[in-house]
Amino acid sequence: MTPFSSLATALRHHARDIYHLEAAAELIIAGPWLHQTDFTRDFLTTSSSLNDGRRTASIDWPAAIASLDNGELPCSGGERRMLRLTASLANGIPVDLREALTGIDNRNTQLLIHAVLHTSGRPHPARHDHF
Repeated sequence: MTPFSSLATALRHHARDIYHLEAAAELIIAGPWLHQTDFTRDFLTTSSSLNDGRRTASIDWPAAIASLDNGELPCSGGERRMLRLTASLANGIPVDLREALTGIDNRNTQLLIHAVLHTSGRPHPARHDHF
């Protein structure tokens, strides 16, 4: 298993059955963040599940957004917007929707639509797997 797929699996395991965390995990997995060592090293924590011993991963959202605000996470404008939206979904970190939604591309718009539907308990009808 590659480091990326291992982290993706661990994030999914941590988020399992909690809709907003599942949606946020899929948004992070779809983006560049799990491929960036500075992000995974500084903001992602792995551990073993108390229930079944499987590897889980969680993200320190307040620290990640603070680093983003301080210019310490190199990224494009779209990546910045998506990270803010994902942090808001996962951890309730406030986000200016007008600022965050302006300028995101079609792919990210579709990912967000799927995330909102999943968070509300209504999986996208065209998707039956991870969105």
